Order: sequence, then C-alpha cells, then structure tokens
Amino acid sequence: MPSTIDLRSDTVTHPTPAMRRAMAEAPLGDDVFGDDPTVNALEARAAELLGKEAGLFVASGTMGNLVSLMAHLPRGHEAIAGASTHTVMDEAGGHAVVVGATIRALQERLDGTLDPQAIADAFRDPSDLHEPLTGLVVLENTHAHTGGRPLSVAYEREVAQIAHDRGVPLHLDGARFWNAVVALGTTARELAAPADSVTFCLSKGLSTPIGSVVVGDAAFVARARRARKLLGGGMRQVGVLAAAGLVALSDGHDGMVARLADDHANARRLAEGLARLDGVCSPGGLGQAGDGPLDPTRAVTNFVLFRVARDRAAFLAALEARGVLMVPYAGGSIRAVTHYGVEAADVDRVLDAVADSLRATA
Repeated sequence: MPSTIDLRSDTVTHPTPAMRRAMAEAPLGDDVFGDDPTVNALEARAAELLGKEAGLFVASGTMGNLVSLMAHLPRGHEAIAGASTHTVMDEAGGHAVVVGATIRALQERLDGTLDPQAIADAFRDPSDLHEPLTGLVVLENTHAHTGGRPLSVAYEREVAQIAHDRGVPLHLDGARFWNAVVALGTTARELAAPADSVTFCLSKGLSTPIGSVVVGDAAFVARARRARKLLGGGMRQVGVLAAAGLVALSDGHDGMVARLADDHANARRLAEGLARLDGVCSPGGLGQAGDGPLDPTRAVTNFVLFRVARDRAAFLAALEARGVLMVPYAGGSIRAVTHYGVEAADVDRVLDAVADSLRATA
C-alpha cells in the first residue's frame, strides 16, 4: 500500500532533519531557573520577530492562550471573543475552570472578523454591579472555523483601538499566525503590533514536535510565566524542544516560515480540484449555504473546508481506505489541512481518492 496522506491537521508534521540535528546538539540548562540557553534564545528570537519585549515558551497553543488570559484577567472579569474561536470552543472551558473568567461570545462574519460595532457594544457597564467587568478582547488569526481566514493588519488595528480606548488589552490567538503573515504579505512585527499579547504555535505549519511561544511586554510575560508554573508547565532541560523552534524561525534555508506559501498553494490546488467534483459543495455555516458550490478562492491559507452530498462518516471511511485522512468539522463539513510533507503530487492523489470515494458512497 502507498503511504497515507494525512490531512487531518498541520499538527501531524514531523520535525525536519535540521531540527533533529539541532535538538540532539542543543546546549541545555534548567528553564525553571531561567538558565536554558536554547529556550532563552528562542524566546528572544520570537520577541524580536514580533516586536515585543519578551517571550515565553509553553507546551501548547492552549497553554499559551490560558496563561495569557490568566495574566490579563482578574477572576470574575470577562473577555470578548468570537463564538467559534479556539478559546471558546476548543480549550475545555479553561477560561472558566482555571481563570475564573466569563466570555462574551460574538458571532463571526464570513471572513472571520467580528463586527467592530458589536465589539464596542459588548463592553459591560462598569457602574452596573450586576455585570462582570470587561477585561480583554481576543482575536484568532488565522480564523479556523471560516477556513483559516487571515485577519488584516488594518482590522486588528481597528479592534485594538476599540479595546485600548476603553482601557482593555487585545490578545491575539495566533496559533497559525505565520500563515497569516505569509498570506497577507506582511511582516510578523506589523501583524503583531496592534496586540498587547500574541501566542503562536511552533508545532503546526512550522513542523516542530511540541510548543508555542507567547510574547508581550516584560510585565505581562512575567505574569504569564508565573501562570505557566501554576499550571505545571515549568519544564527543565526543554531546550531539546526549543531548538526545533529556533530552526523553524531561522532566516536560512532550514527556516519554515517562507515555505508556508507552498502549503497555501497546495490548499488552493486541492480546493480547485474539489470544486470540479460532483457531490462536493460549500461547507455551510457562518452565512454560507451548505448545498451551494464550493468556492475555491476561500482557500487562502492551508485550510480547505467542504461538504459532501453523501453520508459524511461513510465518505471519510472510504477515503481512509484509499490512504487519505481528513476529519469531520463544524456544521457537517469536512476539513483538509495542507502542511510540510504534502506536495502537489500528493494533492492530485487526494483528488483521485476523493472522486473514488464519492462514487463508492453514492
């Protein structure tokens, strides 16, 4: 059997040969004592690239968001966020269970943005004792549930102005921040500038085995570091993991940021091929009709969302039998994510497998 093409997520990537070498050779220390030189170098590199004062290496994007909320929000305060963002939908309710904060969830628009006026209107009245105090605005960039849509610098600035005018910080859940940077043709520094804190994943499109980085000003990062310790996230000779992140963020041949454009091109190739197949339609949700034609121009980063006019579970099982993995997604849709290790020729094989699976489940 040919090898499986795994499009379930960009988290299935394996470290590159350059990363493996760097991990094996990394100088190490005890990160809880602050003396792991490789972790320190990664945190400094991330802060420099995003134009912030300091960085913090954490185990995951979920931990990055959680320590950011803990650093920003006193207990009983409230954040404003999109209803389908990762913080709301996919982090096991950590904002309530751990932080002790509520979230005022607003419906996103088709492009992944929140209506700025709705954000402004969602701020609580601090003079009303019945209401929680608004303490944070959260954006997700790229926005997963609308198909990995990147949010523009101009939009982030508009939302930051709304928050800052009311004395509230903006946190950017940038799990796929670098995909947004590449898709928008901007710089990391410019895209991060409107936000008071940003977290980004190293273990998705950048292909490292574990980890995320949180950046912000020094006082915020100090609070987040204490929160990381509280969560049990203080790690010791973790430079063996941070070394892979340094390779991913490097400017040289082994760096992983610029090659994200290949993932985006492969996602568009996949979307265009799917749109030509009978039985494939729009993913639906967030204002999209679920039975209309698939619009391949919506694939601007590494996500492709679609529906099939078939039993979804049967289709996915047929696809797996043909060596291709995808996952069920929100609103009855299916998600395919391109990443390091998936080439144009693999996309063509995926399209053949989808066509066969559609015929097998008709």
